[in-house]
Amino acid sequence: MNEITLKLNMDNLILQALREDISSEDVSTNAVMPEPTPGEVDLIAKQDGIIAGLGVFARVFELLDENTKSEFSVKDGDAVRKGQKIGTVKGDIRVLLSGERTALNYLQRMSGIATYTNQVAHLLDGTKTKLLDTRKTTPNNRIFEKYAVRVGGGNNHRYNLSDGVLLKDNHIGAAGGVRKAVEMAKAYAPFVRKIEVEVETLDQVKEAVEAGADIIMLDNMDHETMAQAMKIIGGKAEVEVSGNVTKENIEKLSDLGVQYISSGALTHSSPILDLSLKNLHATNN
Repeated sequence: MNEITLKLNMDNLILQALREDISSEDVSTNAVMPEPTPGEVDLIAKQDGIIAGLGVFARVFELLDENTKSEFSVKDGDAVRKGQKIGTVKGDIRVLLSGERTALNYLQRMSGIATYTNQVAHLLDGTKTKLLDTRKTTPNNRIFEKYAVRVGGGNNHRYNLSDGVLLKDNHIGAAGGVRKAVEMAKAYAPFVRKIEVEVETLDQVKEAVEAGADIIMLDNMDHETMAQAMKIIGGKAEVEVSGNVTKENIEKLSDLGVQYISSGALTHSSPILDLSLKNLHATNN
């Protein structure tokens, strides 16, 4: 998920968020600011972290009024410090007030994900293991959250169900076993698609190897079982580790030598990065 993809898709989603917040009018703003008035407001970091989503933040105000201008002293991926002024938004004060919460919601959420991802990714420094996200994202916000993972130094797993073949426990149950599920996927999917299969036991690991799975996901296994699984796989497939992976336990997995570790926590459990719009005032221009 890169910046170009984000720009191509974000407007409709941002407009939905704005409509959620302004169903007919911003009563509070219209009460105290009945006429257009030029002004500006400062964007302030209230915590240390990694910033992500500045383009989305700015676009919220632009969709309300194309004449609104945002200026930043940092870019996505930069570290920010508590108390740091990282930008200014200039435009009609009514627009600044009406767009404030939606813009901050995006920026705080995305920056929180980037910050947490960055912390987790650094725990894999010195290894060849890539940190992946999952599809455990907020509905209608996946594009923003997966972009933030990339900004924070992580990597994206498949974006959606059309993106790749991942045979999970219920797919395996529906097909009648690991071997059958892999065989059916190979027969159906385009030859350019890799086949990934989720396994929970060593017997399933053996089945996946024998069936020729391209990627084997070791799901919710203890460390000893995963080490045994790696011996069974023996380089015949790439390996992903998944299941309740967090900042607190990921280092314990780094000695396995797997290609990938995925963590739903990157998107479903990262706290926001506290940011604020302050010092709103009228200007002469």
